[in-house]
Amino acid sequence: MNAAIERIVVQVTTQEKRAIVAKAKKLDMTVSELMRSGAQAYLPADADLVALAEAAQASARRSMAAMDDAFARIAASNARIAAMEAAAKAPASRRDHTP
Repeated sequence: MNAAIERIVVQVTTQEKRAIVAKAKKLDMTVSELMRSGAQAYLPADADLVALAEAAQASARRSMAAMDDAFARIAASNARIAAMEAAAKAPASRRDHTP
């Protein structure tokens, strides 16, 4: 292995640092060795990413359907308001004689 000559600073909480140091000690590794090996070994599970993408797509579909429903209700409400305003502006004689 080549000698490490670069530094990467990772911010952690006090509790996280304690846990990392304890794990490195338990594995008889330095913290740097533990962090390097963990970073190199990490690969997100494809199934998890697919599930996350599917959940996001389903959420987007539900959101779009809810917005479509809201827009339809707003349009119907606007039509009712326009009809009431038109009726209110009609001459009194037309309003009194409506069947």
